[in-house]
Amino acid sequence: MASASLSRATSDPQSSNTTATFSVWLKRNGLGSDQTFWGGSYYSTDNMFILKFSSDDKLQVYSKRGASVKASLKTTRVLKDISAWYHIVIGIDTTQASAADRIKVYINGVQETLFSTNTQPSQDENLYLDSGAGANYYIGQRGGNAEYFDGQMAHFHYADGTTYTPTTFGETDATTGIWKPKTAPTVNYGNKGVFLKFDNSANMGLDSSGSARNFTTSGTIIQTKDTPNNVFATLNPLLKLSSVTFSNGNNTASHTSTGHQSIFSTIGFSAGKYYFEGKLVSVGNYPAIGFGSDTDLPSAFLGGSADSVSYFYDGTIYKSGSDAGGTFASFTTGDIIGVALDMDNNNVYFSKNGTWQNSGDPTSGSTGTGAISTTAGVKLFGVDVYGATTTWSTNFGNGFFGTSAVASAENPDDGNGIFEYDVPAGYRALCTKSLNAEEYS
Repeated sequence: MASASLSRATSDPQSSNTTATFSVWLKRNGLGSDQTFWGGSYYSTDNMFILKFSSDDKLQVYSKRGASVKASLKTTRVLKDISAWYHIVIGIDTTQASAADRIKVYINGVQETLFSTNTQPSQDENLYLDSGAGANYYIGQRGGNAEYFDGQMAHFHYADGTTYTPTTFGETDATTGIWKPKTAPTVNYGNKGVFLKFDNSANMGLDSSGSARNFTTSGTIIQTKDTPNNVFATLNPLLKLSSVTFSNGNNTASHTSTGHQSIFSTIGFSAGKYYFEGKLVSVGNYPAIGFGSDTDLPSAFLGGSADSVSYFYDGTIYKSGSDAGGTFASFTTGDIIGVALDMDNNNVYFSKNGTWQNSGDPTSGSTGTGAISTTAGVKLFGVDVYGATTTWSTNFGNGFFGTSAVASAENPDDGNGIFEYDVPAGYRALCTKSLNAEEYS
């Protein structure tokens, strides 16, 4: 959503400008810039009510009218985990006698009490949740095409006129202990409130509050399989050098300089069987795909250590920095490479455009037909973007290469994930549901 957003005109009468609740699940992609996820009634830089991540990656609630700041709360903690979903709840009731009770901030069900900036509103303060000036509500930007949110959203609630706590919207999973959404909470949305699930790919602005307050989409918003209930791996922008850029929800990586750059997944595993795909968008120099260990560095070439294996564009398989042998075809721009890693037997298999190389059979178990062996330990899927203009687009099960949906829509046995090519029996997408199934089986 880095250049996309949703908007709606605010012509309905407001229930309250002193009492409201906002609840949303967010997964961040980009860091280090001002990113607004709710631009309420913005109509100038001097008149706004916004919810945002500031450039120092802190959560901020901000209300301003003319030269007067009505409220400004910024957390002390930073929110830089790009591998997880955050549940943000903002409870507003300026009628409260105690200043500390007028705006409450919750993250993953827990109230924040430490703020680097803590300007609570005056009692009965009008926070201009609705400006009354014909401005729009925005989701995914501040307004004025500024401060776009870079990430994913799920279950956006705005309750106009009522204050709720996080337990209205979320609960703890009895098995995993993870905080998760309630899919159908009981909420009074008031005159202007909305509930956007983002579950209709044909209408991402569809309001599910029962009042048909639909939002209009601007730009391209992609519906992915990644949700707060099932987090999929992406490439990890926190483990990189400065010459690599990320896009498309951190599923595409491009190199702008020379030298090896190994980019690894946000999720790793040490047991079970997992599969992912990479599409080579541009060749540059020596692109490769495979996996590394949790001790490999981003500046090393993929396949350079004893714990990693890579399939280079010329058909060479590298392990411990040397050719591991076997018969593997070369690949180039537009080719899709599948990687099936069996950590129950410490074997890896590679496919090119759906054909398993080296006469490989990923279902051969301990026999390892056509496999390249590897070591035990924690493994991370990855790509090598050696040289300027090398670009990989990965699919860990979200069903997209860049902004293009896969054509074949193949699913693993457990149904979690969408891939271009058939997933071998017994292999899974690298996501939390599949990992939990492995852990609790």
